[in-house]
Amino acid sequence: MSNCFHLAVEAGDLDVTSKWYTDVLGCDLDMAEEGKWQDIDFFGNELTLHSSTPRTGKGPDRSRHHVDMGAVCVPHFGIHLNDADYQRVRASVQAHGGFLDEPYVRFADTDYQQETFFVEDPNYNVLEIKQMAKGHLGKDLQFD
Repeated sequence: MSNCFHLAVEAGDLDVTSKWYTDVLGCDLDMAEEGKWQDIDFFGNELTLHSSTPRTGKGPDRSRHHVDMGAVCVPHFGIHLNDADYQRVRASVQAHGGFLDEPYVRFADTDYQQETFFVEDPNYNVLEIKQMAKGHLGKDLQFD
């Protein structure tokens, strides 16, 4: 994994949810402790799925927050992808059950223009997948 972000989430059925991340999003498996947790190479970041009692619904901790383009589901996590990866993931999500929120364009004709969609994993964790028209938030990343 090349980036430095780490997130751990409840996965419910670890096998089912791990398979969704590999088969639908195209992520690779990494380290694991059999039956307890599974690391996912989430586009260069470390996503750890923890075995848990599977959720039976969306849960009371989720709500919709009103922003410029509508009401987004919170909490959620996500990733900014280049256009080729975004199009591949978008097509795969569409083919494997579809979207929580359909793809749409935000901030059209600005440095922050992006196409984004929301999807749920099998344990109802919400992900936002984005493609930034001009790269990362309209800026070039530089690390010293």
